[in-house]
Formats: sequence, C-alpha cells, structure tokens
Amino acid sequence: MIVEIEAETKDGMKKTISALEVTFQRIRTGRANPSLLDSIEVDYYGNPTPLKQVSNITVENAKTLSISPWEKDMVVPIEKAIQSSDIGVQPSTSGEVIRVILPDLTEETRRELIKVAKSEAENSKVSIRNQRRDANGMLKEYLNEKEISEDDLKKGEELIQRATDEFVKKVDILLEEKEKDLLDF
Repeated sequence: MIVEIEAETKDGMKKTISALEVTFQRIRTGRANPSLLDSIEVDYYGNPTPLKQVSNITVENAKTLSISPWEKDMVVPIEKAIQSSDIGVQPSTSGEVIRVILPDLTEETRRELIKVAKSEAENSKVSIRNQRRDANGMLKEYLNEKEISEDDLKKGEELIQRATDEFVKKVDILLEEKEKDLLDF
C-alpha cells in the first residue's frame, strides 16, 4: 500500500514539474522559440485549432519566427489569431509567409517576467505540497482502519517527504535556469 501511494504521489509531482516546464517555455526570453506560439489557436473552418496543426513554424533567426500556413487562405486567420493573443507581438506578412519579430526585452519587462516565473514556481510548490498532504492523509486513513502499523505510517511519511523535497528542489532548479535565461542579454 505504501509503495502504491508513493508511486502515485511521485507521478502527480512529475506531472506538476512537466506543467511548470511547459509554462516556462511560454514565458518569452527575447529569443525566438516556436513554443511561444503553442497557446495560439486559429479558426480553421469553424473549429479552434492549434496554430502548429495548420502551419509550419520555424526559427528564422534569433528574433524572428516564420510561419508558413499549409493552406493559402489561412494567412489572414493566423494573423488575426496572433494579434489577438496575449504574447505581445505583431505579425507581418509577405505573400504566404507570416513573420513574427520579437521585440527586445527591456530591463523592466525582464523583471516582470521573472515575477511571473516565480509565481508559477510557487504555485507548483504548493501543488507538490498538496500532493504530500493528500498522500499523508491516505496513510493515516490506512492506519485508522488498522491496515498499516504506526511504523509503516512513519516510514510512508518519510518516503513522501523525501519525494516532496526532491520535487521542490527540481522546481527551484527550473526557476533558477529560467531567471538566468531571462537575464541573459
């Protein structure tokens, strides 16, 4: 039982780390990266469709993304979707290719992005701690139902705490890397 609870808890914590990594990819660093456009959906024949499913997105240079729609009539809907998104960039079109030029980040913008990254990291830590609380709650339920002993409870709580410490450390490492990435000029 303890092994199953630990495995289930670690799995949930891994998912939290994966979600944080995805969130950090969306926080732009001044360098062009196709993942910046992952959250954008385009109206494709009445259906909201992820941009990467209707076009090819490539990095043209350090500050420019190039979007090549697979259908010519998708240029205007893609432009509109990018303009209405919250990523703070303006597309420019030349024929069938849409270019997104990322503006330079100011010091103030970088500091704001770091605040956002810290907030996301803290949310992830809270999620990890909540998973610890839930796992410890399950262990205590098993103890109350006499399915495990006091020693098993202590052992289980120690295992869960070690996992919690490990995953909180991973969050800190990811945040440190993101801060360094944002401050690099």
